[in-house]
Amino acid sequence: MPKTVDHEVRRAQLADAVVRVAARDGLHAVTMRSVAAEADVSLRQVQYYFRSKAELLHGTLRHLEQQSRERWSARLAELPRPYSGRAVVEAFLAEALPSDEVSRAFHLLGASYAVLAMTDPDLAEQPFVAGLNHLESQLADALRAAQAEGDLPVELDVSREAARLIAINHGIGTSVLVGQRTAEEAEAVLRYHVDRLFGSSG
Repeated sequence: MPKTVDHEVRRAQLADAVVRVAARDGLHAVTMRSVAAEADVSLRQVQYYFRSKAELLHGTLRHLEQQSRERWSARLAELPRPYSGRAVVEAFLAEALPSDEVSRAFHLLGASYAVLAMTDPDLAEQPFVAGLNHLESQLADALRAAQAEGDLPVELDVSREAARLIAINHGIGTSVLVGQRTAEEAEAVLRYHVDRLFGSSG
C-alpha cells in the first residue's frame, strides 16, 4: 500500500531545513534549491508545498511562531498555580529572547526577514506584520488579565504597553544576536522594565 503523507509534518521538515540554512549561511542563502538539498528532497517537492521563496519563508516563520507558543505554554506549565499576570508576562518576554539555539534561530530569522521585506515586494506582500500584531495582541491580553486581577493600574493602556514591551524585547534580542550583551544581561534589562510596570500598582 502507498505511504500516507502527513503534509503538516512535511512542511515542518522543510521549515526546519530553512532554519538550518539561514542559521548557517544567512537568510540570503535560502532558496528553493538550497532548502531542497538541505532537506534531502527534490526541488519539485519543495515547490509542491511552497509556490515561492516568500511563501517558504513565511511558512517557516509560522512554524517557528507555533514552536514559540508551545514553549511559552511549557514555561507556564512549570509555574505553581494560580500563576500571576506578572509571571505570564515574564514567561512571554523570556521566551522571545534568543537564549538558546531554537529561540536564537527564531529571532534571527524574524529579524532577517524584516530587513529583506523592506526592499523585497514579494516578501512584503506576505502577511508578516500579522504575526507581529498577533504577538502584541497576546501580550496585551496577558496585561489585561493582570489588570483585572488588580496587579496593574486600571488606567494603564495595555495595548500601548504591549507595543512598548515588544519593541524593547525585539531590540534587546537583537543586541544579544550581535554580541552586545549576553542573554542573562538581556533578561536583567527586561526584568527592570517588568519591575517598573508591576511596581506601579503597589
